[in-house]
Amino acid sequence: MTSSTYQDIYAVVSQIPQGQVATYGQIALLAGLPGHARQVGYALSALNDASVPWHRVINAKGEISPRSGGGHDELQRLRLEAEGVRFDSCDRIPLDRYRWQP
Repeated sequence: MTSSTYQDIYAVVSQIPQGQVATYGQIALLAGLPGHARQVGYALSALNDASVPWHRVINAKGEISPRSGGGHDELQRLRLEAEGVRFDSCDRIPLDRYRWQP
């Protein structure tokens, strides 16, 4: 993927409002990359811009996807909870309540 593709992904992620989440697949679709949810993950793992709210992107099950390097899962959860996002008893985010609908 090109750096402009990553910039397209970051532009979409930057639109997710506080207290809402989007799935990797949803971001891929909105960035013009249908079927490339994994590429969204690669772009977010390469992110070095603190202003892009990467923590608002989760998997299609409503779960935080594990990342290499450790520590990011807990940080992501803490950031989401600080924005009012609640997890159910299975550590999932109810997408019917918190999914961003642009």
